[in-house]
Amino acid sequence: MKLDDLRIAVVGTGAVGGSVAADLVRAGVDTTLIDQWPDHVDAMNESGLTVHLSSETQVTPVRALHLCQVAELREPFDIVLTAVKSYDTRWVAELMRPLMGPRSVLVGLQNGMTIDDCAQIVGADRTIGCVLGIAANMREPGVITRQVTPAETWFSVGTLDGTPTESLDQVAAVLEHAAVTEVTADIRSAKWMKLIANIPEMLPSGLLGVPLLEAAHMPGIRPVMDAMSREAYALAIDLGVTMLPSLGIAAEDVPNSDQYSLDLLDRVLSHFSRPDTRVAVLQDWEKGRRAELDAFSGYVVAASAGAGVRTPVNEAVLRLAERVERGELVPSPENAPHLIAALYAA
Repeated sequence: MKLDDLRIAVVGTGAVGGSVAADLVRAGVDTTLIDQWPDHVDAMNESGLTVHLSSETQVTPVRALHLCQVAELREPFDIVLTAVKSYDTRWVAELMRPLMGPRSVLVGLQNGMTIDDCAQIVGADRTIGCVLGIAANMREPGVITRQVTPAETWFSVGTLDGTPTESLDQVAAVLEHAAVTEVTADIRSAKWMKLIANIPEMLPSGLLGVPLLEAAHMPGIRPVMDAMSREAYALAIDLGVTMLPSLGIAAEDVPNSDQYSLDLLDRVLSHFSRPDTRVAVLQDWEKGRRAELDAFSGYVVAASAGAGVRTPVNEAVLRLAERVERGELVPSPENAPHLIAALYAA
């Protein structure tokens, strides 16, 4: 099938999904946007999708649908891109499954290991994983602030078994409109690389209630982040994960040690973070939403328990994040002593 003939759906058009969708529409790709925030859908249909970049503001007319309108659709999509929160993956896969043909594919533009949830519902042969290197936020309906341009954005895509397919090539070609896109033969390991990079940034920065760069430079916090990184790296090695080049780090620059876990965080800080970049966990808490704890340290803690090993710093930080979810703590720099104590207790 020619790329011009592909029908694309983007489900979840917040900061990440909306940024990608806008790029696809501007490139002339047949793209339908679907979102669960009514005000956001209405704003996009009335005024277009506004994306603020560092050098310009783009306003893109789009076709946006409410979730309830999905039931009115009949013609299948060739590629379904989903950028919903990790805990919403399963129901979105079920929602879109009737609108997928035998050769259609579902691509999770998400952090975490959502490839397994997708595969269980639509099938492994119709699941393509994606690793993201992008920074963006959305604070009001219809308006996104994208902190890295498409040329600075990095994606890696792959099938679950590593087999090259026509659909994989099509996904890579489509996403090239939004990012520098690579194809990997080991998407699970590639997803682990991003997980190792996310582990030290998401919960500590969220708990401190400040932008990521500010959190990383607070006294005593980087050692906490590094310990969490090393735990995730060690667990990945125990699980047989291959350390792959990621986030633009070249193969020759991948060390054969847990130094790589620190290098990944350094890459996030230097290439995908701006002074006002706030991690997804903090953005969720600031909006009164629950965060994706199970996609980050929650996943590592659960996987380590299954492997019979411990990840004590990740576990201690996860417990602090759970206290925020219960309303016992609020994101604040005053939580720094709690994070530092988690390191020394472990």
